Amino acid sequence: MAALAVLNSTSRVQPCTRHLVLAALAQQRTFATVTDTSTDTPGPSTSTKEWQPGSRRTGLIAIKRGMTSLWDDNGVRIPVTVLQVDNCQVTATVSIRKKAQREWYHGVQVACSDKAERKTTKAMQGHFAKAGVPNKRMVHEFEVTKDALLEPGTTLSVAHFVPGQFVDCTGTSIGKGFQGTMKKWGFGGLRASHGVSVSHRSAGSTGQHQDPGRVFPGKKMAGRMGGDTITTQNLYIVRIDTALELIYVKGCVSGHDGGYVFLRDAVRKMHQDSMVKAAKGVEPVLPVATLPFPAGTAELAKTLPPIVNAPTLERDPFLAKE
Repeated sequence: MAALAVLNSTSRVQPCTRHLVLAALAQQRTFATVTDTSTDTPGPSTSTKEWQPGSRRTGLIAIKRGMTSLWDDNGVRIPVTVLQVDNCQVTATVSIRKKAQREWYHGVQVACSDKAERKTTKAMQGHFAKAGVPNKRMVHEFEVTKDALLEPGTTLSVAHFVPGQFVDCTGTSIGKGFQGTMKKWGFGGLRASHGVSVSHRSAGSTGQHQDPGRVFPGKKMAGRMGGDTITTQNLYIVRIDTALELIYVKGCVSGHDGGYVFLRDAVRKMHQDSMVKAAKGVEPVLPVATLPFPAGTAELAKTLPPIVNAPTLERDPFLAKE
């Protein structure tokens, strides 16, 4: 709640123009052509590269802090979910060849939220010590391309995402226990007046006659509801706060407040659309072309303003094409 109070106090900050962000990104990297071949030997690369339509960056682990509201220049209310990046660092990289295939699998293991040594197993203490990072509470691995591998110990920040782009958020939905068919599946129920004796919210008949005389697998019936891993795609990033390490995402994200959420670049809207445009010879849209590559580090966040806003929804050319 204290974090939301700080957010509400800064909700009317004047939006930062996009050219300030682009200038900061230009100071941090040198553009070069990169080609990712599946036959290359694995391993992280130390040279600075440019994001390509086929590149796939690592994601971030964030903590859901709640929801609040922002207002654009036209006074339109924007409901946003506040996500906090808590000391997110790279702990390991993985490069293996899949069985019976020629392709290499590349992954970046990311961990966040420092954890006390007495609450960490000996095996994980050695793993984190090898990476040169403190003990962490949450560990997750993101699949990446070869040109997006990072050195262990790299600290990631909210500058990894550019306001105006789209992300996919994965979280564990709130568990609701054992529920009936009306709540879980939206069944209409039975008659609530005459002819139905104390079975108003019943599912009704579930089987058939003698042939086949059974209930088919997959039938929608009463059961446990919630507690599943839900991925919400194509969420718009409205603002990033480099001072408090906060990400403002338009809309709702699955999970309870205080739960962990995995964020990464939107697969459908950014990667697939960009690859189609690249095949047609069309330049990718601005939020995609200006992504920090291979990742947005803490050093990059120090060069940006404390609060960076996305363009207003009416003026954003990326949303105007939808």
